[in-house]
Amino acid sequence: MFKKTLIASSLLALFSQAALAADNVRWLNDWLPAGDKAVIYLGVDKGLFAEQDIEVEIASARGGSDVVTKLATASADFGSAGLASVLQARAQGPVPVVAVAPIYNKQPDAFFTAEGSGIEQFKDIAGKTVATPTFSASNVVFPLVLEANGIPRDGVKLLKLDPGALAPMLATGKVDATINWVTVAPGFARSMQEAGKQLKVIPWSDYGFDGYGLSLIASERFLKDKPEVAKKFIKAYRQAQEMAIADPAAAAAALKKMVPEIDEQQAVEQFEASVPLMQNEISEAEGTAKFDAKRLETTWQWVARAQNLPSDSLDPAQVIANGFVE
Repeated sequence: MFKKTLIASSLLALFSQAALAADNVRWLNDWLPAGDKAVIYLGVDKGLFAEQDIEVEIASARGGSDVVTKLATASADFGSAGLASVLQARAQGPVPVVAVAPIYNKQPDAFFTAEGSGIEQFKDIAGKTVATPTFSASNVVFPLVLEANGIPRDGVKLLKLDPGALAPMLATGKVDATINWVTVAPGFARSMQEAGKQLKVIPWSDYGFDGYGLSLIASERFLKDKPEVAKKFIKAYRQAQEMAIADPAAAAAALKKMVPEIDEQQAVEQFEASVPLMQNEISEAEGTAKFDAKRLETTWQWVARAQNLPSDSLDPAQVIANGFVE
């Protein structure tokens, strides 16, 4: 009798533990933790994922293409990456990765220069010396953006350097401008101020470089195997995104808790710099839940031209998984 009771109690305990076990989601940032990556940390800190019975493991990749590769090989489930990375990969082969929602509805690429440098608008970059991170995705599309603004592909002197060298070189006047995402502008502004200069940012999105930037992407395997978990994860992520936009300081504080080495004030400024990429006239007109078909096509056309891919080699709508954003 005692033996039967013991077995029944053990089975009940096992079933109870199984019922209580949270679903696990493996998340990949597209780059190292910084203020513009704070949304996922805020969602964890505020218990938004826990409310959905989801535990989130956070790791960082080295660029959007790295995120796509790791999702395709089942090393992660969700992540952030430039939509261009997903489009390029899908155009070149059967990659089981899709985008489920936009994060940036504007491209984040920009010129950084000094106020008074003589570079007031895009066309002024002609003939100048410009530094860019060696492996930046901006480098791929840069020649096309030059041509779109009436400047030959060889119309600037382009230096490809380590990312850490760019701010000092701009501050000391060794280059006329740099190519960066607007989200890192706060760090450059500090370096410029230390040199007695003021940073000027010229977003490429103001000069014809339209399309989606950073996006929420997922493994098709995960969406197929755990569709309800995926919906709950996306719901919590979008809640965290709205919360971070409303309170960047809270987002930075959450990031600081999990990544103590970051500069919290700079993280606040970095997230604030990313807000105009998410909340703007496009989000007001089109919302934030779905990809607009025309803007999606525009994004693909930039990728196709930059990668010398036939424009009909991919239907960009096939890269989008609808039905997971509630």
